Amino acid sequence: MASSKPLRVAVQMDPIESARPLTDTSLMMIEEAQTRGMSVYTYGPHQLVYDAGEIWATARPAKVDTSRTPHVEQGEATRLDLRADVDVVLMRQDPPFDMAYLTAAHLLSFLVADTLVVNDPLGVGSSPEKVFPLMFPDLQPPTLVSRDPEAFHEFRRRHSEIVIKPLYGHGGAGVLRVKPDDGNFPAFLELFSGAGREPFIGQAFLPAIAEGDKRIILVDGDPVGAINRRPQQGGIRSNMAVGGAAEATELSAAEIEICRRIAPELKRRGLLFVGIDVIGGRMTEINVTSPTGARAIKRLTGADPVARMWDAVEARLAGRS
Repeated sequence: MASSKPLRVAVQMDPIESARPLTDTSLMMIEEAQTRGMSVYTYGPHQLVYDAGEIWATARPAKVDTSRTPHVEQGEATRLDLRADVDVVLMRQDPPFDMAYLTAAHLLSFLVADTLVVNDPLGVGSSPEKVFPLMFPDLQPPTLVSRDPEAFHEFRRRHSEIVIKPLYGHGGAGVLRVKPDDGNFPAFLELFSGAGREPFIGQAFLPAIAEGDKRIILVDGDPVGAINRRPQQGGIRSNMAVGGAAEATELSAAEIEICRRIAPELKRRGLLFVGIDVIGGRMTEINVTSPTGARAIKRLTGADPVARMWDAVEARLAGRS
């Protein structure tokens, strides 16, 4: 519900006191909200409750200042009606994209007629970060999704050097490079098959990873800024969580075309704040759950994806009034 009063924001996130002040995008979102006069509450997904049609959370008011230690002050816990007591819910808990994550998205989806949820929970639930890009096969490296060992052996024969990874993994965990002469490939397939019932993903290895993996943030379908994340020497994982180094970059013509192509679908699904990963002009992931990188983009390039996000949120709420 939009009004002339300062907006009330609830952030569904992992424990705020554990967030890293120098890198965390959720903290950046909260600080920008505070700058705009908004009041902010935070709660964890385990504190989300559906009760006879009501959706509420045990939440605490939060004030964030990442220049100080500790970086957050929290008030007393209160029962927060997510329809009546807030204008915006930010769904910002980290993956894994599992049944707990999907259940939280389903519950938040009951709010969308009354409360703006960013990103739209039905859009999030239908857009797993390595599955969503399969809509755009010509924008990806050659990709296989399966549990069939023979399908993977055939894929490897076609592409020689490949990467395999969990379909619902995150943060670079479980990413394995398989070279043409790697005799461990059957053991890798057994390892992945034994880890769960889900398929896993294989992609042709992109030598351009040595030059980095670009994180591009889009707000309401428009690219706002990007960084290049360069892996450690000899590595293939460029996520900053596993030691990748961020550097300033600009978008290539191929990357601009990727953004143009996916924008209509992002808008259709209500995915307002999105981070895509691109290696050598090929898109590998569309991150919709809790995209990061905004703080590094602002520090290295001056572009401010979070400010653009709040501009878009305020515009949407104004359109509802």
